[in-house]
Amino acid sequence: MKIMAVCAHGLGSSFLMEMNIKKALAKLNIEAEVAHSDLSVTASGDADLFVMGADIVDSSSIERSKVIV
Repeated sequence: MKIMAVCAHGLGSSFLMEMNIKKALAKLNIEAEVAHSDLSVTASGDADLFVMGADIVDSSSIERSKVIV
């Protein structure tokens, strides 16, 4: 499974989300590839799940079934 943390610019917020996702998955003993990116270059095929803030979800072209807000 690949999880992508997404924010508007792909720097601060998405990186913090990536670290928190990795920490949560480790506690649950779940293996997954986790990365971060910015909204402008992220495509629906880049990951199985996308984590993003409510402020950018409406600007996203990613399938809603793959998005966690």
